[in-house]
Amino acid sequence: MAEHRQLQRAALLDAARTLLTEGGKEALTFPALAARTGLARSSVYEYFRSRAAVVEALCEVDFPLWAAEIEAGMESCDTAAERIEAYVRGQLALAADPRHRAVVAISALELDEAARERIRAAHGRLAGLVVRALEDLGHERPRLAAALLQGVVESAVRRAEQATTACTGCLTENPEEIADAAVALALHGLSRA
Repeated sequence: MAEHRQLQRAALLDAARTLLTEGGKEALTFPALAARTGLARSSVYEYFRSRAAVVEALCEVDFPLWAAEIEAGMESCDTAAERIEAYVRGQLALAADPRHRAVVAISALELDEAARERIRAAHGRLAGLVVRALEDLGHERPRLAAALLQGVVESAVRRAEQATTACTGCLTENPEEIADAAVALALHGLSRA
């Protein structure tokens, strides 16, 4: 029985990912989840009390997996500079994934502070890897530099989003150029600071 419930819960989360990816936050409704999974609407409420609970479950499952992908990319590198580059490129690649964008967008609106704190904790582990890489580069204030580096990444993510949604010719960069510029700024700006 427990295994059956786990499978149904996993099916609901898969359906939620698909709905968010295909239709954005407005598409994530309990009737839509029920229709996608073949469950009765009342059955959906047995697993999740609200849409926020669905989003929180998605974050609890997906964010650690996404962080592990970035961490694995960083750990496969030989040098501190390569780890910084893997961190920047990994986050930008992840931000380009429609599933990630949808979950991040709705989590900003739907989650309570406790859920957001759990997400920050998952990101904290990655930040620790960046701090160590900056220490290896000899940076005098690696924690400050890591926070500033995250700002560079977030700005690059916004710029890449603008590039994909902007009118043709409005922005001249493509996502690879934005990633290259973010990596260059991170490596050359941070390693000399």
